[in-house]
Amino acid sequence: MKAADLNFNLVDAYFRLLENLSPGNKLELITKLSESLKGPQKSTEESIAHLYGSFKSSKTAEEIINDLNSSRNFTRTPPEL
Repeated sequence: MKAADLNFNLVDAYFRLLENLSPGNKLELITKLSESLKGPQKSTEESIAHLYGSFKSSKTAEEIINDLNSSRNFTRTPPEL
């Protein structure tokens, strides 16, 4: 499925969901959507860039892995055969 098809299906699904709204509610929704387009647009690259380096630790990767493995608690016991 192409991205354009997915976007069309998404818009069509939203329209079916909203088609039973009253005319006043539809106008209010149009106003809010129009206002949202007037604001500054964020680029996807900028949104993802702030995640880089967000986790900081003085521990090495091996120490973190060991901590995660040692903190696991398995309470399930395998059934006897």
